[in-house]
Amino acid sequence: MAALATPPPRTGLVVVQALRKKHCAECRSGPVALLVLDEGAPRCLDCADLGHLVFLPRGDTALTRRAREESALSAVVVRFNRRRSRYERQGVLVEEAGLARAEERCLADAEARRRRRVRDARRRAAEDVRFTDAFAAEVLRLFPDCPSERAREIASHASLRGSGRVGRSAAGRALTEFAVTSAVIASVRHVDTPYDHLLMSGVPRYEARRRITATVDATLRGGGGWGEGGVGRGRGRDPRSRAREGRVGLARGR
Repeated sequence: MAALATPPPRTGLVVVQALRKKHCAECRSGPVALLVLDEGAPRCLDCADLGHLVFLPRGDTALTRRAREESALSAVVVRFNRRRSRYERQGVLVEEAGLARAEERCLADAEARRRRRVRDARRRAAEDVRFTDAFAAEVLRLFPDCPSERAREIASHASLRGSGRVGRSAAGRALTEFAVTSAVIASVRHVDTPYDHLLMSGVPRYEARRRITATVDATLRGGGGWGEGGVGRGRGRDPRSRAREGRVGLARGR
């Protein structure tokens, strides 16, 4: 870590995975992989009275929850993500005996939890299909001359669960004009223009977008464009302007 920034406050104890070699400020041992920040100074697990705990990586939600329930003492392990400038959870430290009891509990009802996961997966899949259909319908409402197959492709891409794309944002789930228009513009940019090639050639992003503006506009609202006779031209507004206004509105809390 470039600096020992204090992780965000959480319920319970927090242990940090060091990105760089750090030594305990109390016993001077090290470098230590896991440390506790005590008033900005790093302490090893032994000096922080956590040395007897074992590390349980993230991934199994039921096992993690039960291990913490079975442990009188536990701590959340986080690591700083430089790219995202935030701490991210890596797992937990729990008592070894508590982890063993948690594993026994998980083995006892493993089949029931497997069946529940299957049911939940089916329910989410049905919800995703309904949402994708609604997103595609909104694309066609705003851009009535967009091919229906293309509208479906845009909706499927933008609304993919866990993708972090605009369709999964709050605005996207609400099917706002901003979110749907942004998804359509993104699709046109990557599929119908040399935008990706420009980026791969080293052209800066904003310059690449400037170069393809005319092609995007022609596809969305020009003669024979997708918005002809619909929202794109019927309101006399550039779809890209509506998308920009939507971003401003979100930033202002509208």
